[in-house]
Amino acid sequence: MPSVATRSLIQREVGDDRVCVLTFDRPESGANIFDAATMSELNEHLNAIEGDDSIRGLIITSAKKSIFIAGADLKTLLKQAPTGEMRGFIAEGQGVFNRIAGLKIPTVAAIHGATAGGGYEVTLACDWRVATEDPATRIGLPETTLGLIPAWGGCTRLPRLIGQERAAEVILKGKLYSAAEALKLGLVDEIVPRERLLDAAKLKLSSGKRTLQPSSGPTPKIATPPDPNSAQARALGVIATGSASSPDESLRLELEAIVDLGKKEST
Repeated sequence: MPSVATRSLIQREVGDDRVCVLTFDRPESGANIFDAATMSELNEHLNAIEGDDSIRGLIITSAKKSIFIAGADLKTLLKQAPTGEMRGFIAEGQGVFNRIAGLKIPTVAAIHGATAGGGYEVTLACDWRVATEDPATRIGLPETTLGLIPAWGGCTRLPRLIGQERAAEVILKGKLYSAAEALKLGLVDEIVPRERLLDAAKLKLSSGKRTLQPSSGPTPKIATPPDPNSAQARALGVIATGSASSPDESLRLELEAIVDLGKKEST
């Protein structure tokens, strides 16, 4: 029989097929966001998944009508910047997403609705990304438009997925893309009608694990922003340097950059 574990923010269900589905569903809200409580709950679910050898795959999805996960609570994040709490929260998020990336079972993000910032970065920690072709599905990393950078793996995993130059364009522009645009860019692997989303995600699990390779090649052909301390310039620096480094070193560069930028934005 399927087993269901419901917490306040994320439901975990393991079906007879031994596929685990984590459904983000923040109560009394039209949106899912990443705050400290959500991150802690996700970590607890990962403990259960790692402890169950019968689970053969993981799907991460959302129950919301028009939002997958909207990312971090940036207002709270910037308030935390001067006190050092921001560093701790970003580092914790990197650690939790690393746990998803490090799972021995294949993982798929089943995306419907707005998927921005940390909401897209959690999908980058998965092996595969399947999205609905619905107009509500918009995908991207808008952090640089807010004076920050993607620091939960966006500057590390996206270049390894689609190449430095294309990743730099996505991150520096900060645009949210339609599902069709996201597919063309490589931000997602497949788009399907909404009613087929979970079935397509389960099918994608059969593709197995995926190893992201370091993105070699020249520095991205993107004009260097005139202000070397801007979010765009810092993001470009992390992409170029981090892509030639280990993922752990690249994540460290992400962390240092967002902490510096957060302090600047909060003053």
